[in-house]
Amino acid sequence: MRELGFKGVRVLPWLWEVPPTHPRFYPIYSECCELGVPFGTQVGHTGPLLPSEYGRPIPYVDQVAIDFPELVIVGGHIGYPWTDEMVAVATKHSNVYIDTSAYTVQRYPSALVDYLRGHGRHKVLFGTNWPMIPPARALHGLASLQLDAEVEALFLGANARRVFRL
Repeated sequence: MRELGFKGVRVLPWLWEVPPTHPRFYPIYSECCELGVPFGTQVGHTGPLLPSEYGRPIPYVDQVAIDFPELVIVGGHIGYPWTDEMVAVATKHSNVYIDTSAYTVQRYPSALVDYLRGHGRHKVLFGTNWPMIPPARALHGLASLQLDAEVEALFLGANARRVFRL
């Protein structure tokens, strides 16, 4: 990050079949805090045929946010099928955010849309999971979410600019 200007770190704990609360990840969290960069991880089930347990927002993301209150955490992939848990964790912790990568607008769970329209307007970031889902496909049907202009601007860019210091 110091040499190449990367804006965050992303780790997928399911690749190693250990939870995000495993001690091997704590030095990464500490370094992210020191550098002032967000930590991204997958929340929700895995696409590959590997156990999904480590994508649970509660207890894993919740515990990391407790242990590292200064760490900015971006939970990618909405948290489905535990979207309600992810919304609860993002609501509970000021340093936890949700991104919509790997989902098209038509697949957003209603709990996420309600959160985005309401008290989560500053906590949800648009994502695509490029090249799997191109931006135009990810955004197809955006009007169906019925976001007001402020929420749409926050969701489509302003939240990410703030969280990743772009």
